[in-house]
Amino acid sequence: MTSNEIISSDKPVLVDFTASWCGPCKMMAPILKEVKLEVGETAKIVKIDVDQNPKTAQDFQVQGVPTLILFKDGKPVWRQSGVVPKKGLVDVIKKFTV
Repeated sequence: MTSNEIISSDKPVLVDFTASWCGPCKMMAPILKEVKLEVGETAKIVKIDVDQNPKTAQDFQVQGVPTLILFKDGKPVWRQSGVVPKKGLVDVIKKFTV
């Protein structure tokens, strides 16, 4: 599956651009697990390692990690860098799950 196929879903897709060496990225992992439990099947959450997928990171102008981008129908509708609290992420995802 290509990155375009993943983000073209009719459900919102939250992409977490991450790196294994990144401390804040490690802090995001348990937050994303909790977010997934709360939003369930209404949204997809995908992790992309910027070191293993530099072209994808470049395509979305990811300058730093973690960078979270929410896609709806293949288009970015929200973006934020840094650690985002669970409630903030859940609220953003729910805005786009209609």
